[in-house]
Amino acid sequence: MIEREPGMGALGSVYLRCLQAVGRRLDYGTSVYEREWDVLVVLDACRPDALRAVAPDFAFLEGVETLQSVGSCSSEWLENTFMTASAREAVGRTAMVTGNTWTDRYLEADRFALLDEVWKYAWDEDLDTVPADAVTDRAIRVGRAHDPDRLVVHYMQPHHPFVPEPVAGDSGMARTGTHSSETSPWVLLRRGDRSASRVRTAYEANLRYVLESVATLLENVEGRAAVTADHTNLFGEWGLYGHPMHTPVPALLTVPWVETTGRDEGTRDPSLTPPESLPVSRVYDAEGDASRLEALGYL
Repeated sequence: MIEREPGMGALGSVYLRCLQAVGRRLDYGTSVYEREWDVLVVLDACRPDALRAVAPDFAFLEGVETLQSVGSCSSEWLENTFMTASAREAVGRTAMVTGNTWTDRYLEADRFALLDEVWKYAWDEDLDTVPADAVTDRAIRVGRAHDPDRLVVHYMQPHHPFVPEPVAGDSGMARTGTHSSETSPWVLLRRGDRSASRVRTAYEANLRYVLESVATLLENVEGRAAVTADHTNLFGEWGLYGHPMHTPVPALLTVPWVETTGRDEGTRDPSLTPPESLPVSRVYDAEGDASRLEALGYL
């Protein structure tokens, strides 16, 4: 018996499973480590066309190009970017600040110079996600305190839930669970319970929301910066919605790539720090010693 995807009939589920069977056997995409950057801003599930649409309102978004991602969902992108043997040395010189909840399932923290999983202590229960400014504050603090060789800053937006304009019926994003949801905007859209224009408007508003925070980040970090995404979201291309794993659809794998510059002008003094009760295992330094939090200035 074929397990059905939320909102899909039996034939649709078979179709997706066939695509995924092909996708599991394909090597596709370009690792971000093949590009030059000091600060990598990752916008979760960001489409290039959406970024181009809002680019005129953000000075740092000049020349939105594209890149083929190494994954069609976050977990696949995390594994194929940071867990490969060829990337081990580069990852060891990388600090990562992330709001993405898949990190503790798919990453090994001691591979990184530092891994700050902001979602574990700055989750907003009302929003059902990690606010963009929380990720920005932690990235600024890490950049200034440690001056890492490379800094990855992974925001959860524009991935749903849509903070400025929530879509009615969207139950939000669980901290843990499956890749699929019975009530995501993509399922609601597939079922015809919400219009494409309504979801697109909310998605773009969420993108603008996170980009305001990215603008603050770039005023408070130093170095060559790039803005990209782990994957995109499908709005019906190839009959699919959202971002199923192992799905080699070009519109899902073609992510934005924008090169810009960060200059620390000191416009923000971040105050967010992990709570003192945070277990040591959640934050790692390069040596992995027993006094990680104290050594990183978190206590």
